Amino acid sequence: MSTQDNVLRASGVTITVPMAGRDVAAVRALDLHLSPGETLAIVGESGCGKSLTAMALAGLLPDGVKLSEGQIELLGEDVTDFTEANWRHRRSRQLGVVFQDPMSALNPVLTIGEQIIEAIHAHQKVSQRHALDEAISLLERVKIPQPQQCLLSYPHQLSGGMRQRVMIAIAIANKPRILIADEPTTALDATVQADILRLLKALQRDSGMALVLITHDLQLVARWADRVAVMYAGKIVEERPVASLLDEAEHPYSQALIAARPHRRPQHAPRQRLAEIPGRVPAPGELGPGCAYAGRCDSASAECLKKAPAMHVIGSARVWCHARTGNLGHEKLERVA
Repeated sequence: MSTQDNVLRASGVTITVPMAGRDVAAVRALDLHLSPGETLAIVGESGCGKSLTAMALAGLLPDGVKLSEGQIELLGEDVTDFTEANWRHRRSRQLGVVFQDPMSALNPVLTIGEQIIEAIHAHQKVSQRHALDEAISLLERVKIPQPQQCLLSYPHQLSGGMRQRVMIAIAIANKPRILIADEPTTALDATVQADILRLLKALQRDSGMALVLITHDLQLVARWADRVAVMYAGKIVEERPVASLLDEAEHPYSQALIAARPHRRPQHAPRQRLAEIPGRVPAPGELGPGCAYAGRCDSASAECLKKAPAMHVIGSARVWCHARTGNLGHEKLERVA
């Protein structure tokens, strides 16, 4: 697929955050692309840079956090150096965002109706009556019962699942081509999680929009995404079609995440203990010249500490790993706990 076919592309993006009086790279050399109608999942542990990546793609980086290198293209337009005013004209119309915590994202002193109508009026010159009718239609699309009553409610009067549906209604109010959903099912029970994801897929199917799904849940990725980018310590370490993830993952970190998934309890057998990944994700200021995962990796060698792995194409995947490309030295490291 050519670059012209991508609705969203990030090339060589580095994002820095201020730490101890200096700017430190929290996301490094990010390369991503998103095709029309595709669902791309970005997965990894907390602290890997997933949400920071989502905010950069949507032009929502916090004060002090900078996109210091690379380029982001939205629908073929370079938006790397856009001001907030530039973004305001494109966000919501071209790109919608569903935030991780709807309770903090929604305004607690405005009714649900006021917030949806405000989103409509921001990009559409329509009458108040038309905006009200559209708000009701949006709540119906996201399967909220009694939408007229919901319009009069405040966020605290709704359940977590209902608030997340409202966030989705606001995000799709202006028919964006791309939707970024940052951990959209966090803190929801399993049934509500499935309902929210079915809703996102139905909206995607009806409108043809592309979806970026930020998550740490590989079960969710395997069921709902088309392609997955595994992220570790601010860098993508593996990217491949989801269909091949569980059986063909190449990077040791991808394999460790898969092994750590909860499994169904065997019949008439004790529940298996979950596999663990020893250690923790290094903070941005702790990274050395080599592979960031080396200290937790069973396959690491001295080479892994000396030099960051280059990207290699293995089948339909892109993998950044010395061990999986035959480039390891002979000296094996003791794993650092």
